[in-house]
Amino acid sequence: MTSLLKITGANQGRERNAHDFYPTPSYAVQSLLDQEKFTDVWECACGDGAICKVLDDNNIKNIGTDLIDYNCGYQSNIDFLLETKLLAPEIITNPPFSLALEFTEKAMSLGVKKLALLVRLQFLEGVKRGELFKKYPPKNIYVFSKRLSFNVTGEFQSGGVMAFAWFIFENDHNTSTTVRWI
Repeated sequence: MTSLLKITGANQGRERNAHDFYPTPSYAVQSLLDQEKFTDVWECACGDGAICKVLDDNNIKNIGTDLIDYNCGYQSNIDFLLETKLLAPEIITNPPFSLALEFTEKAMSLGVKKLALLVRLQFLEGVKRGELFKKYPPKNIYVFSKRLSFNVTGEFQSGGVMAFAWFIFENDHNTSTTVRWI
């Protein structure tokens, strides 16, 4: 049974990190920046600032906020889902997995110019997300050919068990979605 659990990527009794905190690997962010142009970004679930650091390295203006204070110098106690205005015209984020739909709806309702959301490829499935995609079709989806490895240090260990992709939404986009592999 343990082998089957490993193959399917099941949790195997390990507890999830608090608040679904899994730092985004820097190579995942750089892969996005190699495909899409950004100039002024709000990272609204910044955790320890992993995405913001890559943006800094690429000279992209950014602001990082999070509900939780990870003692990393970014603004804390900011609940993105309760915000009423954008802090920057573009958003790049790796939201808590359980709130990805809500983060997408909130960003689009705030009028974000461009939203890049790092989520499991499984985000394509589901009735509620199907309705979201009818209303806001992603412009691009960048599927990782190599599985991402998430861990508390944010550094690569080995390939993970889940498929991830960057979903790119633009507020004025209402046609078909392009899928590419990175």
